[in-house]
Amino acid sequence: MANLSAALNIEDLRLLAKKRLTKGLFEFCDRGSEDDVALRHNRDALERIKLRSRVLNDTSGRHTRSTLFGKPVDMPIAIGPTGPAGFVWYRGETALAQAAAKAGIPFTVASTSNTPMEKIVENGGGGRLWYHLYVWRDMEASLKAVARAEAAGFEALVLTVDSTIPYNREFDVRNGTTMPVRLTPRNIADLATHPRWLFGTVGRYVMADGHLPRYHNIDMPEGLSSTGIRDFLFKNDSLDWEFLKRIRDMWPRTLIVKGILHADDAAKCAEHGVDGVIISNHGGIASDAALAPIDVLPSVVREVGDKMTVIVDSGFRRGSDILKGLALGADAVIIGRATLYGVSAAGEPGATRALEILQTELRRTMGVLALTDLADITRDHVVMPHELPL
Repeated sequence: MANLSAALNIEDLRLLAKKRLTKGLFEFCDRGSEDDVALRHNRDALERIKLRSRVLNDTSGRHTRSTLFGKPVDMPIAIGPTGPAGFVWYRGETALAQAAAKAGIPFTVASTSNTPMEKIVENGGGGRLWYHLYVWRDMEASLKAVARAEAAGFEALVLTVDSTIPYNREFDVRNGTTMPVRLTPRNIADLATHPRWLFGTVGRYVMADGHLPRYHNIDMPEGLSSTGIRDFLFKNDSLDWEFLKRIRDMWPRTLIVKGILHADDAAKCAEHGVDGVIISNHGGIASDAALAPIDVLPSVVREVGDKMTVIVDSGFRRGSDILKGLALGADAVIIGRATLYGVSAAGEPGATRALEILQTELRRTMGVLALTDLADITRDHVVMPHELPL
């Protein structure tokens, strides 16, 4: 088991994950697309924003509690959908759900999870659960998951709309990385040199389930070959606003649209009765030329901040990053890779450690800003690059 006490920040967890996972699987989790320009830009954009410290305010009683969609959270964070969670750790989705429940925040189950959604509800610690929906080429088969998630009791449906076109991840091709995982001439040496992951994750699936990890939340025909599965999991590029209306009619609870990068699209979501939007470039994966979500956030807040919940993601690695998002008007921040690194390194304890690190950093930076309550953070607490003194 990884020495989690030595992990002082998210980067430490990232390095622990890198040691345990195969090169191909680690890069699948860690990288963006093409030249990783958008991935780097997400961090650069956050780092260019500065926080304005204040002093002489009693902050001894500061806390990170907030609300999200009218319900309390212990910090304004939700764990986003990370499809590889069940590949990096045996039943990794359940481990993430348990960590989120302990931390008092929501967890989003990815469409491509390897654990049945009902099992995650049963064993996930009783916390708030959201379900993430990709829409495959077979639209009707994809929509069966919506009724299933409703029956299972999920609080919210998160519809991803920025991934209707296949990602251009050339390094996955070079590494021989496929999802679901399968042996190829390109990855067999990589697998053999990472026995902790091979036996601790893949081996446990084979011993417990009698087969390699599978997509249990996608309604696919029985007996598909690996090529057939790949063809079935081709994203549907015909989604439009009428489709969103159909989803709104189908889903009676909180509906969130993920992948917004334009204020006009956020406004249309509000017109269609959507409860919240996630400003996201899919962690730099959907397009390597994408804007950084933190740069788009102010315009979306101006457009719809009084009409719906606004959440932001992509590149958030520090508690100070989270405060920057809140100061610019976000109601909450989605994290993905931070807890994915944690669960890759050590399962539920690793994911819990990631959340502990973020909360500790969040509280510390609140003290520097002289804040006791996150509700008091304002635009005045951040200084944008163009506002820096010469």
